[in-house]
Amino acid sequence: MATILKSENREFKENPGRIDNFRLLSDVSRVKRGLDPQNLNFDLRLLNPGQFSSPYHFHRNAEELFMIVSGTVTVRTPYGLEILSTGDLAFFEMGETGAHQLYNHGKESCTYLDIRTFTGTDICEYPDSGKTLLIPSMHVFEKDSRVSYFKGEENILEKWNSIKEPNG
Repeated sequence: MATILKSENREFKENPGRIDNFRLLSDVSRVKRGLDPQNLNFDLRLLNPGQFSSPYHFHRNAEELFMIVSGTVTVRTPYGLEILSTGDLAFFEMGETGAHQLYNHGKESCTYLDIRTFTGTDICEYPDSGKTLLIPSMHVFEKDSRVSYFKGEENILEKWNSIKEPNG
């Protein structure tokens, strides 16, 4: 069944848990209508002057496409800064070369459509702060806390010996 989201029903709300400088707003009409995309996720976003969309990041298992609906915004990528204006598209591939962040450098709000693939899980990395985000659990870890795959497994025989014999 087709779901139509009419412009007169738009309602922008600040994304939960945001801090100063990252006050991104999203249209909640999709959620209110119960629309739950399986593989193609999207949001209409509103970025006010002086605000960043999110920390600088890239996805390991998702592609993203932004279309500027109104206003202007500066996009940061591994290749530098570029101004995007109404009608411009910006595609971000998976991996480090697709890293991105938006900043509203102007005096007016910028509205953009954020379309992204989602296949059930994603890993988001944040080069500036050394964090890793697991999606959909939303657990955040610092990359410096990486450990060896076998850390803590050195005494596996002791663990097995402490387990009762199976009945049988």
